[in-house]
Amino acid sequence: MLRSTRGEPESRAGFGRINSQHRDEVAFGITGFLESNIAVPRVRPGPVHFALAVGGFAIGTTEFATMSLLRYFSRDLHIDEPTAGHVISSYALGVVVGAPLIAVLSARIARRTLLIALMGLFAVANGLSALAPTYHWMLVFRFLSGLPHGAYFGIATLLAASLVPTEQRTQAVGRVLLGLTVATIVGVPLANWLGQRFGWRWGFAIVAGLALACAGLIALFAPRNQPPAGASPMRELGALRRLQVWLTLTTGAIGFGGLFAVYTYLGSTLIDVTHIAAGTVPFVLAAFGVGMTVGNLVVPRFADRALMPTAGALLVWSAVVLALYPMAAANFWTVIADVFAIGIGGALATVLQTRLMDVAGDAQSLAAALNHSAFNVANALGPWLGGMAIAAGYGLTSTGYVGCSLALSGLLVWTVSNRFAAHRSAPMSRRDAL
Repeated sequence: MLRSTRGEPESRAGFGRINSQHRDEVAFGITGFLESNIAVPRVRPGPVHFALAVGGFAIGTTEFATMSLLRYFSRDLHIDEPTAGHVISSYALGVVVGAPLIAVLSARIARRTLLIALMGLFAVANGLSALAPTYHWMLVFRFLSGLPHGAYFGIATLLAASLVPTEQRTQAVGRVLLGLTVATIVGVPLANWLGQRFGWRWGFAIVAGLALACAGLIALFAPRNQPPAGASPMRELGALRRLQVWLTLTTGAIGFGGLFAVYTYLGSTLIDVTHIAAGTVPFVLAAFGVGMTVGNLVVPRFADRALMPTAGALLVWSAVVLALYPMAAANFWTVIADVFAIGIGGALATVLQTRLMDVAGDAQSLAAALNHSAFNVANALGPWLGGMAIAAGYGLTSTGYVGCSLALSGLLVWTVSNRFAAHRSAPMSRRDAL
């Protein structure tokens, strides 16, 4: 019987790092997702990670490209742009609702099977979005498209991490989320180009094709495993009783909001403040995507050595570069450098995903899926607060100060989480409630 390492005092384990004497026992992950994958050590992780990243690429493409296609489908569906914006909100609502619901109800389904089904649903919903005859049908289809988003990333990152040694978990998670970041560089411009050249419906159709390709790759490369022993919806709901799970989710929901506060209004800032041509804006947006990609390649190597300190360092990094944004926005070269640096802070999603593996116990699926619900809360919170600052007359660049405040607020929650982790010295049975 393998012994869980959750009971090690985190003050000795480096705020979430596993004590070295237990590394052999947890070679395929932490606590709850050990037993479901320990029978497949010979699976080559590279092809599996690539297959899972293709799904991330499809999700990232549709999530961000919808914003750039908004003016085209609003005209075709005979609605104004503010009304068309509800289509984006409908997708986000689908993510928030679908992530915990699917994670709980699918507790007894093998991960490989579930991932194929989720990509199948994602393909159908995006295909229907491409065929939407009216605005109201578009709302329905975008909501359905959002349902698999959080659950897919949650389960995909658990599967990816289970195929590598414990000290490489965050790097495995980063490889899956790499598909999402590459989508901001390649997928979004491609979907936008297709939308302009052949019509907005092709932007959604290409995503449906990518989702089907992902489902096929997962069927080809992912290991055939069984659900975790004793898995059940009630066991997954046990994650909601753990204080550290809530603190980790809150850190992401608040701390990540700063990035979205700036990114949402970046295009308008570049044109009205930096005074660059509209055709140059995509290059700055690409710099943001490159920053996120670099962050997901580099930061996980540090996180696998010191998980919680890396999360704290990323929040400090984000606070600094977001505070510099109002000054950097005056010049093209300084703003492109600062936007790249802001993108690096996006690696926080990867780090917190791994943190949830450590604190969720045997309720891994729900906690992992909720991470993406939390980041969609950030996606709503940041733009809302940034918009309030702009409406109050503080200008477009005030979003940088809003973002800095959110990063610092996230750092405060991280500090509270760290203190709880560092001072827990009670026996495992008493600490499990945290």
